[in-house]
Amino acid sequence: MPTYIAFTYTPDVDWTRPEYGQEMKEYQEFGEAAEAVIRGGHALYPTATATTVRVQGGKGGDVITSDGPYAETKEALTGYYVLECADLDEAVAVAAKIPAAWNGVVEVRPVIQF
Repeated sequence: MPTYIAFTYTPDVDWTRPEYGQEMKEYQEFGEAAEAVIRGGHALYPTATATTVRVQGGKGGDVITSDGPYAETKEALTGYYVLECADLDEAVAVAAKIPAAWNGVVEVRPVIQF
């Protein structure tokens, strides 16, 4: 079966904080309801914890790091699910049930199997 990644883009918040407990409960409920197709996934800490890595000059060049995400946006990449679905239609139907789709956006992409 094809594999898809469902990237979640939501407001950039710290999901570990108690005030997001109800929303995290909704994600847990989604995970339980979709466990037949979920193969992995996690929530991410806020973008302020990100480190961007570049190699100047290509392979073997100088490694340059900077704090924060690559780009600033209204909605940040806040998590992902690895889904094994029959086709894109099924992956989209599953993604529509992810709570991030209700107040943000979910991007679904097929995974290239090497």
